Amino acid sequence: MAAEGTPMDPITQFKQERTDRIAGYPADKPLTSSAHNFLVESLRARYSYNFTWMGRPIIQYPQDIVALQELIWQVQPDCIIETGIAHGGSLIFSASMLELLGNNGTVIGVDIDIRKHNRIEIEKHPMFRRITMVEGSSVDAGIVQQVRTLASKYHRIMVCLDSMHTHDHVLAELRAYAPMVSVGSYCVVFDGIIEDVPPEFYPDRNWGPGNNPKTATMAFLRETPDFEIDQQTENKLLLTAAPSGFLRRASGKGAECRT
Repeated sequence: MAAEGTPMDPITQFKQERTDRIAGYPADKPLTSSAHNFLVESLRARYSYNFTWMGRPIIQYPQDIVALQELIWQVQPDCIIETGIAHGGSLIFSASMLELLGNNGTVIGVDIDIRKHNRIEIEKHPMFRRITMVEGSSVDAGIVQQVRTLASKYHRIMVCLDSMHTHDHVLAELRAYAPMVSVGSYCVVFDGIIEDVPPEFYPDRNWGPGNNPKTATMAFLRETPDFEIDQQTENKLLLTAAPSGFLRRASGKGAECRT
């Protein structure tokens, strides 16, 4: 902070104005209500299915993609573990970010069913050299151990969870993968927005309000003091599929897979 009466330098001033602006968003009810209404209607319209990253469908909100970019640049991970592969856009995104960081990092993707047509497209992508795909249930003990072994030679680990969205499955994923996250890094839990939309949105799914990634995240946070919600990231996004899901590891041993 600048001494009283001493003007801030322009960069510090810009950052402080941004921090103050974001801090005021939660109290701005017209803004937050408008954002929530758009989020609900855009989910109904399958808006997040409209985007690609380097040619592969990413199935994320643009706001969440930008948030991940900021966190990856801040944390500088050399290993990103992702559950849920789908078309592979998120794997390609993470790999491209590691490429920009210029380290020897890798992305480990886990999915219970990697469709043949998606595997072909991912494997021929120029970013595939940084990607390892593991097929099997993300909560199977053998799969978790395989991922832990693959990640064992890396030093700064980030995790993104975006597979099956039931409470029990996500809680099991958090218990399995969050301990691998390095102190100061993040475990990002997607699709907690399921808790905040009408139950009829998911009539043919095993999840809904009361049974979803957000409820699992809240249960997990009651189990451990090591993680905290990065509320500033959520507040500035206004539109996110991961409310309460940007979890920063504040304490603990971290990067368990190296022990």
